Amino acid sequence: MGNHDYERAASSDHSDNGDAVSLLENHEAKLDIDLEEQKHEKPKRPSSSLMMWIAINVLATIGIVFTNKRIFSDPSLRGAQLSFACFHFFVTFATLHVVSSPRFGYFERRKTTVKEILPLGAAMCFNVVLPNLSLAFSSVMFYQTSRILLTPITAILNSTFYGKTISRQAAYTLIPVCVGVGIVSYYDVKPGASTQSTSFLGVVFAMTGVVASSVYTVWIGFFHKKLELTSHQLLHNQSLCGAVTLLYFIPFIDTFPVWSEVPISRWILILFSGLCASAINLSQFVIIDGAGPVASTVVGHSKTLSIVALGWITSGHGADDKSLFGVVIAVGGIVLYSVATTLFK
Repeated sequence: MGNHDYERAASSDHSDNGDAVSLLENHEAKLDIDLEEQKHEKPKRPSSSLMMWIAINVLATIGIVFTNKRIFSDPSLRGAQLSFACFHFFVTFATLHVVSSPRFGYFERRKTTVKEILPLGAAMCFNVVLPNLSLAFSSVMFYQTSRILLTPITAILNSTFYGKTISRQAAYTLIPVCVGVGIVSYYDVKPGASTQSTSFLGVVFAMTGVVASSVYTVWIGFFHKKLELTSHQLLHNQSLCGAVTLLYFIPFIDTFPVWSEVPISRWILILFSGLCASAINLSQFVIIDGAGPVASTVVGHSKTLSIVALGWITSGHGADDKSLFGVVIAVGGIVLYSVATTLFK
């Protein structure tokens, strides 16, 4: 995955990071959309070090979702969404700035003007803040399942505005994806649920977040070509722009807790979330260089399945919970979509 063509196809898998998860999801959605263009690429044999970095990436992605959920469960911190996203943006920028230094040289730094990068930086803010709000007001299972809609909506936007089409077989597989998410939404929001469920506000943030993330994903491809930057260079520029943009709005929107009353355990969780974000960024460099697009898609699906499964277990849902049926349909649909984009033109 280290070649220029694949960087074009995978232009945003860095943290899904500020939120690392959301940015990773953007990469994986765009990878699914463009996978057909890469299907003749020879598969690469994974090395032991690559497998280690894939494990780090998967564990860090799972860790950041549940850590963020724990952080947002504190009402005093739930109102500081912009500050939290800004923190993650700065972590992303700092990580990329270090690995692009002459000492490491993972990629060459290239600067853009504020005017050029500001629209993408603003879209990046919506791409992160809205999904984080969804996570704050939703169960982890619903949050992660709803994010699967990123792939079909991105495909629709690409087809509508850029004339990029997918095969008929791939399009058919998106139907169960949408149906599955609808089932999960209905039963997870249904009044009277005895388990940890999702509020209506969580559904609103989830759907608007998916739309915002889809627009952001499409724009990544547009700005990648317009500015002639690699995925790493693009994220390096937009993460700083996004962080500075959020700094302007934080005083007007965020509600801050009494900092002296925030327990040390919460500060540890916030720092751990930042470490997970950094680990996702670093591991993604190795994955991009060492795995092909199909392998990376499998890694993405494994993370989705792991987060959904752990979310179901920790929420107390029973085996007869009807929302689980929706999860199976949605996840199965997105896996079939990846297969269809690989096999059919």
